[in-house]
Formats: sequence, C-alpha cells, structure tokens
Amino acid sequence: MLVRDPVHGDVTLGPLETAVLDLPELQRMRGIKQLGTAHLVYPGCVHTRFDHSLGACAVAHRILDGLAREGFSIPTSLRELVGAATLLHDVTHIPFGHTLEDERRLFPRHDKGERLATLLAGPLGARLQGFGAAGEIAALLGADGTDVPGWAREIVSSTIDADLLDYLRRDSYFAGLAQNYDDRIFRYFTIADDRLALNMTKHGMERPDARSEIVQILRMRYFLTERVYYHHTKVAAGAMVSKAVELALDASDLSEAELLHLNDWTLLDRLLRAPQPAVAHLADRLERRDLLKRGYVISANTVPPVERAELVRRYHESRRTRREAESTLAAAVGCAPGEVIIYCPALTVMKEAAALVQTPNGLQRLNDTEHAPASETRAIEERYARLWRFYAFAPAAAAARVAPAAAELFGYESEYEARESRVES
Repeated sequence: MLVRDPVHGDVTLGPLETAVLDLPELQRMRGIKQLGTAHLVYPGCVHTRFDHSLGACAVAHRILDGLAREGFSIPTSLRELVGAATLLHDVTHIPFGHTLEDERRLFPRHDKGERLATLLAGPLGARLQGFGAAGEIAALLGADGTDVPGWAREIVSSTIDADLLDYLRRDSYFAGLAQNYDDRIFRYFTIADDRLALNMTKHGMERPDARSEIVQILRMRYFLTERVYYHHTKVAAGAMVSKAVELALDASDLSEAELLHLNDWTLLDRLLRAPQPAVAHLADRLERRDLLKRGYVISANTVPPVERAELVRRYHESRRTRREAESTLAAAVGCAPGEVIIYCPALTVMKEAAALVQTPNGLQRLNDTEHAPASETRAIEERYARLWRFYAFAPAAAAARVAPAAAELFGYESEYEARESRVES
C-alpha cells in the first residue's frame, strides 16, 4: 500500500502495516489533533494523531534502512512489526491527552498505566491475534512478554526515536515555522549492546559534524517547546479543557475509560451538554475562543529550583490543593467557581539530551560530561528547564485583580502585568 504524506512523501506499507492502519482504534486517531489547542494560536496546526502515527512509521522505515546500510541484518518480518508498532504507538491517547495527563495530571500518561493492557485485552488485542502479531507488537510498545530486540523497541519509543523525528518536522510544518533537521541524522543510527544509539565516531575519532546534527535536534525541540507547546494562549485554552474535564470527573459525569472512545469534537460536545453549568460554560467559551487571560505569572526566572519543586508538589501533583487554591482566588476576585484556573506544570526536563551515543570512549549519554565536553547540550537543557511557567488564568475583566491575591497566596509577585484592556492572541 502506498500513502502520500505531506511531510515525508510516499510511504510504502507492507501487508501487516496496511491491516493495522485500518484498525478502528487507529482510525479514531483521525479525530484527535496532535497539538491539542495549538490551532487556536497557529491555525494550521490541525494535523492529527493519525497523521503523526503514519509519519512515525515512515521515519521508523528510514531508521531501519540506515541500520541496514550499516550492515545490520534486519528480517523483513521484524521490519513490519516495528512499523506496525510505530503506527500504534499513540493508540492509547485520549483527546487533549498531554493537557489532561502531563499538564493537569488528571490521568496517568498514555504510555504508562493500564491503558495499553486494557486495549490489548479487548477487540484490539483480538484483531492483532488474528494477524499473528499480538505478542510482538505489544512487546515493541513496552508490554512484558514476548522477547523482542531492545534496539527495535527503542525505535518506537526512547529519546531520539521515530516519534520525535516525525513530530519535530510535522509540528514545524503545520505551525508554519522554518525549522528542520538534516536527513544525515538517519546515517548515524547504530546498534550497540542491543541498544539503539547514534554513532559519533569515524576511524576511531569523534565526528564533530555528527554531534552538531544531533544537537540540532535538541535545538529544534527547544524552539518548538518555546514557540508552540508552551505558548501562553495554547496553555490557557488547554487549562480550560482540563478544568472542564476535571469538574465532569468530580461529578462522575465522565471517566477515563469513556475518553478512550472519544475524539476532540465528541468530547467537546459532551462537555457542552454537561449538566454542570461550570463545565458547559468553559466548553462554550472555548468553542467561541473566548479564552481566559493571564492574571498571574511566575517563572524559573524568579522561583528558585527548591521552591519550584514545592509549587509542583502542591499544585501539580495534588488536585485537592490546586482546587482549594483556585476556589480561594475565585472568591477573592469575585469570580464563579471554575473561572479561575491554576496551571502548574511539572518541572521541565529534556529527555532527548540523554540520547545514547557511540563515542571513542564507548557508549554513553549525549549529556554525559565525564569523557567529553557537552557544554552546548547542557546549555540547551538549562534553557529548556527555564521554560517552566506557573499561571493563574481568569476572565479578562478579573485578570488584573488576580495578581495581588495570587501573590499573597503563593508568596511571589507576578512577573506579568495584567491589564483589563489588554487583548491577547
């Protein structure tokens, strides 16, 4: 089967991959936007988890091609299994998944917990059994059981993997940002000690060009996080979705299991029709792009690491503490419950900086400074960590009143000056 992709061009799928592409569980991904609410800032960001899954499969093929050129023997059957697993790597995603899981922490991450086991125990598992590939695909996706090569599993999910190398290009393309990496990266993949690594050596010496290409991946990851993933308007819209879902969960009007059968628009429709006025109100505002505004913002520029970790413990990890603080702020500025939302993300860590690389000193992490200087990598990691922001969002008319109340509650003056007349985008 041949599929035309706007990012990677023609993608050729084998019989198993073609069968997997048509699975209902993967087709549901057509209704889940890859970047959640980012289209409210970057109108072109309407690409989906389905698009990304197909692209990740295309990238997996290129990684496997690179390994074959390096002399590694890869059976055709394993190649298709890796491709099929890459197609399914996001099948456990729920609508606005990263917002609900990583940012609001309402559920475990899609790649953790019991979701994959639940899906594999149901119709998806039965269909994969029918293809004769259930055990191998489950193992490639991270489940216990069937033995598969560790390096093959790491093509599907690791640090610099098929997932990353697709979404960096895809998200840049649809956001309209002039960011890319060079295809030379596919020439650097190697297998060492059953691990997927990037080879930075030639004739016994480290290749500076290889390190530069790999560091470019980190720069691109940082740039997209700064410009797109952490854009304050996207964050505000995501906070509204996640607060609406949280209120619906608290009222037992929604469950994690139900979300596995919904997509973006069916979830929003469900929220619009919710019996709880606060839920329906947030969903209605989101649909009209009448978004809450920044009233209070503090960042890594003013909050030291220890205090930052404490804020995360209190307002990211604890729904109860966060809910109490939101109620306190809403009462202080005269807003209804649910109209003031705290956004406190986890501490930002760039996992890609820990990619395995083959050096003249052996296999090590890219950010390992024991044997070779990694100052450029460390600098990007530090900048990435400083992207952390803590927000309190409120309706425009109340935003300016949030700052003093939040400063008293959290102990830090706002770095952002909210003004009632300010128009944000």
